[in-house]
Amino acid sequence: AVVSTQSGHYGRALTLTLLIYSTYFYLLIYHTHISGNMDLYPPQRNFPLCTIANTPRLPEHCVEYAKIVLWEREHPFGEGVAVDGDNPDHITWLYKTATERAKSYDIQGVTYRLTQGVTKRIIPAVASTNATIAAACVTECLKMATSSYLYLDNYLMFNNVDGVYTFAFKSEKKENCLVCSRETHDVTLKGTDTLGVLLNHLQDETAGFNLQKPTLTTVVRGSPKTLYVSNLAQLEAQLRPNLERTLTELEVGSGAEVVVTDPGLKMPVTLRIVLED
Repeated sequence: AVVSTQSGHYGRALTLTLLIYSTYFYLLIYHTHISGNMDLYPPQRNFPLCTIANTPRLPEHCVEYAKIVLWEREHPFGEGVAVDGDNPDHITWLYKTATERAKSYDIQGVTYRLTQGVTKRIIPAVASTNATIAAACVTECLKMATSSYLYLDNYLMFNNVDGVYTFAFKSEKKENCLVCSRETHDVTLKGTDTLGVLLNHLQDETAGFNLQKPTLTTVVRGSPKTLYVSNLAQLEAQLRPNLERTLTELEVGSGAEVVVTDPGLKMPVTLRIVLED
């Protein structure tokens, strides 16, 4: 079929294209939109270190202990090697170590799947979840093909914890989204605060950044200056002393802009430093 652009009516070919490629389109925009709506979700569940170290009660406690304490103590894959949730050897080591700890406290339920889920902080997909998503996609396809009802725009919530509840609404763009916004973000600090305080702020989930391995650069007297690099061991060691230096000592004054890059960001983020008196 031929698509008529002059009349404004969409023909069969365009409809088929939308139906075939809509899934890929959603995949492309997923990371952008989910990052802009993280405020709608509860924070990630964290366990107090005193609990996982002294009084573990859940299999998750054992996995967290293996990941946080034993990994740093034993360095099973070499000094300085971080846990990689996508590396089967790392997950296997954590699983076996967590299983041993669980046995010593008579805790049941440590599995390879649970270990991977706790390590990567993921909820594994199950058949019922996939079936629900597939049904929602088919419903949208039917509405597109028949024009029988309004299309989804652009968010559907489905809750099946206690009973069944679903609601659709338009999720609006977050103006200061770290992923898709190019706005400059103000960060208020004190002149006596160290660069380490700024780094902790960027890694703090409650502050709205939740970065993992940020790299910080700025401009001092017209020349670019690298303040800190997290993901390159040699540079990190050279720049580590900067973490103990104050922003004033690093010549990062009020109004200075710091550019931040991170593996979790699609583009650099610009911070405007605001120093309180």
